[in-house]
Amino acid sequence: MKRLAVICARKGSKGVPGKNLRLLGGVPMIVHTIRQALDSGILDALAVSSDSEEILEVAGNHGVDHLIARPEHLATDTASKVPAIRHCVEQVEITSGTFDYIADLDCTSPFRLPSDVVAAFKQIEDANVSTLISGTKARKLPYFNIVELTADGFVRISKSTNPPIIRRQDSPQCYDMNASIHIWRRDVLFASDARFHDDTILYEMPFERSIDIDYEIEFVLNELLMKRFGLIK
Repeated sequence: MKRLAVICARKGSKGVPGKNLRLLGGVPMIVHTIRQALDSGILDALAVSSDSEEILEVAGNHGVDHLIARPEHLATDTASKVPAIRHCVEQVEITSGTFDYIADLDCTSPFRLPSDVVAAFKQIEDANVSTLISGTKARKLPYFNIVELTADGFVRISKSTNPPIIRRQDSPQCYDMNASIHIWRRDVLFASDARFHDDTILYEMPFERSIDIDYEIEFVLNELLMKRFGLIK
């Protein structure tokens, strides 16, 4: 099996401006994901796709061989991520040949471990399915304590059952997608924009490795966790 990991990192970010290059634990945030990918030892290639020359330069300085300049139309606030990943794969395959599996490693997941990358690839390859997503056990459940607003402005439980579930322990287990790892079989990636397929499987990660940085408070939480676990002073 040939495995490629893609790290997509735009220069723009509304939630945390400049977050991909912002120092976290003394290094630019994207470097954590680069190190995790390289240290996994399972990849045939690693690529960074970006519309920022500075991001690509940082990636190159930290061991990434495939630096892919993302076209402007694939780097807007409204652009879907999947076409950007496809563009990156196509560029890498010009010199590296065709890959069997492609992983999207989000650079806003600094607590992912190299072993998570290894285990996720093993899981999808052993299962021989189309796609894999990573997630963590949800603390809020649509059957029990997640509500929706109706058109009239009233609240209803998001996913009702008959009879209704009255104890959290009786709810089916649900998971939060943690935006850490998403793996496609290559043919599926190029055939559909859908995130989920009939045979999509889940790679479960613990909560402490599942904090995704989309807002300033999450950046602060990650720094506090790094200090707590002795990763930074």
